[in-house]
Amino acid sequence: MTHILALDQGTTSTRAIVFDHSGRSVSSGQLEHRQIFPQAGWVEHDPLE
Repeated sequence: MTHILALDQGTTSTRAIVFDHSGRSVSSGQLEHRQIFPQAGWVEHDPLE
């Protein structure tokens, strides 16, 4: 059976969803990212996180 993995790299989290050959979601996961605000209006992420 073939599966497709979709990744969504957002501002606050990374999501992964696995779909089967019919397009149904069979698994998913999400990891939130800590946001760092070094100055007003700026946002950074730790690249090692």
